Amino acid sequence: MAILRFKALEQVTKRQPLTVVNTGERRSDSFGRNVFNLEAMRATMPGDYFKKLQAAVKQGTPVERNVADAVASAMKTWAMAKGATHYTHWFQPLTGATAEKHDSFFDLNSDGRPVENFKGSALVQQEPDASSFPNGGIRNTFEARGYTAWDPTSPAFLIETGGAKTLCIPTIFVAYTGEALDYKAPLLKSLDVLEKAALDVCHYFDKDVARVTTTLGIEQEYFLVDKALYAARPDLMLTGRTLFGHSSAKGQQLDDHYFGSIPARVHAYMLDYEEEANKLGIPLRTRHNEVAPHQFECAPTFEEANLAVDHNQLLMDVMARVADKHDFKVLLHEKPFAGVNGSGKHNNWALSTDTGVNLLAPGRRPKENLQFLAFFITTIKAVHRHADLLRASIASASNDHRLGANEAPPAIMSVFVGSMLDSVMNELERTAKVPLDKGDNIYLKLGIDKIPAILLDNTDRNRTSPFAFTGNKFEFRAVGSSANSSSAVTTLNTIVADQLVEFKASVDQLIADGRKKEVAIVEVLREYVISSKAIRFEGNGYSDEWKEEAAARGLSNVPTTPQALDAIVTPESAALFARHHIYSPVELHARHEIVLEDYIKKIQIEGRVMGDLALNHIIPTAVAYQTKLVSNVRGLRELGLDDEYTNVTMNTIKAISRHVSIIKTQVEEMVNARKAANKITDSREQAIAYCDTVKVHFDTIRRSADKLELMVDDEDWPLVKYRELLFLH
Repeated sequence: MAILRFKALEQVTKRQPLTVVNTGERRSDSFGRNVFNLEAMRATMPGDYFKKLQAAVKQGTPVERNVADAVASAMKTWAMAKGATHYTHWFQPLTGATAEKHDSFFDLNSDGRPVENFKGSALVQQEPDASSFPNGGIRNTFEARGYTAWDPTSPAFLIETGGAKTLCIPTIFVAYTGEALDYKAPLLKSLDVLEKAALDVCHYFDKDVARVTTTLGIEQEYFLVDKALYAARPDLMLTGRTLFGHSSAKGQQLDDHYFGSIPARVHAYMLDYEEEANKLGIPLRTRHNEVAPHQFECAPTFEEANLAVDHNQLLMDVMARVADKHDFKVLLHEKPFAGVNGSGKHNNWALSTDTGVNLLAPGRRPKENLQFLAFFITTIKAVHRHADLLRASIASASNDHRLGANEAPPAIMSVFVGSMLDSVMNELERTAKVPLDKGDNIYLKLGIDKIPAILLDNTDRNRTSPFAFTGNKFEFRAVGSSANSSSAVTTLNTIVADQLVEFKASVDQLIADGRKKEVAIVEVLREYVISSKAIRFEGNGYSDEWKEEAAARGLSNVPTTPQALDAIVTPESAALFARHHIYSPVELHARHEIVLEDYIKKIQIEGRVMGDLALNHIIPTAVAYQTKLVSNVRGLRELGLDDEYTNVTMNTIKAISRHVSIIKTQVEEMVNARKAANKITDSREQAIAYCDTVKVHFDTIRRSADKLELMVDDEDWPLVKYRELLFLH
């Protein structure tokens, strides 16, 4: 291993940035080149079929079979003209990754002659083997049938790997019995439910609004390490994070990496994957150094939520493929390195109307601001009411390492709104006892007409808040960097939709009782402000004082995944998702089982890798070095040189023995705990056992191993060190 480490270091020192050829072409000219977008459809489809397809997409109605045939023919023509030989239904199973099964356009007709064929039936539906995908008990392993169904709201695209081009068709993935086996199907349902609920509230203010779209901008944080260094770290290869490694003397404490000059090799990589993303219609706009050494971020322009999620999943794949070309490995794990910042996937969420209004942006007129407050306050109320469910939506073994750490939002759900909006909400609360007569100018009375349009620029960010308002959107910052955002966004959409439905019912009841519409709206908003006040927090979410205050407010603090997931399967959650037809009780319990199983397997793999590295790499290296020291001391004493140096060396020998003993004991206890946990049949109890009796040994084993790293001769140490992983590029 030590030899492998130094070979890797030698390779890194010889790396040069790849030359990225500048063709002189503008990004706007190549944007979407490999996407079967509206322009491509219009150019390849008969006009009447094109119009029928667009109408079906806008109205959410099924695409007629003859229209599907026309789309399939046009797709095939377009894709083959660009060199594609195969097509695939591209879907997002509950593994967290994307999946695809390639089929050739090539076929034989009835008389055995070769043809290229792609019919509407193949576009609309396929039947991949579903036996090995997570299903949470929905179906038996031997029941392999599953269906992928075309999602016409997300355009098809071309992927090129190894010189071969494949037409990828975004789809949902469902079981033979109809239950969703993916992330996309529930997301689409939640978007539809939220749109209908938001439309009803919008019509209080503007009857002309016909559509409300959920928009999403997903920031992606990631680390880069050299491919050779990655290959010399088995823990990185197998778990995505370093299970061992003493902190580098220099880390992120000088804040000199954040927004600093981008290293040349990294810059070349960024240019390359951005160009690939651009051709796929992914509108990346921002790139920069993040806080930790060799940590970076990219961010796109806002898009409709379904497309934004698809693009983010595709982007992670593009980043990984392009990184390989540049001799990098991209790390999307939430906490690949201890002692420095982890990575998140900040989800910037908002609602927009077809009349061009962002419902979460304050306006210049009192009526606009009342509409803004209706959606703004109702969202906060939804988060307060379902905080535990929102926490569960971002729970995972990898995100547990990040939540609550110094750089990430804590596991306590809270909402930051900024001082100006906080004062507006406090004013609403203070005037709760002020009568609002029908003739009152309630806008003036409540100061609603004084909310300045400049608020967009005045609302600061609170980086310690998991759910922060940032001027014209909410930023859900607790989502993990490796996650599929659908889980969090589906939950957020559903709870907000549910609260909007309740808001509408309450307002309508007050109107029926004789209240003026504006008065009724304000009265309901007042009640929401008062009842959800506990969730609003403007301070430092990292502080111990906040943990104490949050507990006093009645807010939950669930730092580990197994317990956080309990919120998914409460009767209240089941009723919430069932009444909006997002998840059936069967689907909800299945997803609970799937995430628990994922947690168990990841901790199990980490435990196995940690035991292997500790017993087969670290301890033998430490003992071999200890033997050298023993020989050295023995030789000095034979020469009569038993002095202070030999005493110091003896202390090192004893310290090595102590740490080796701790590691051996802890690994043995960890293995026994794992064996005991594996006998537990209940998934939740097994996950808790892995958390409380297996994972609990990790820090102790690591602490002693990292101490040994400081004692053993650098020439002998087998694992690539943090200073090398984080600073060589």
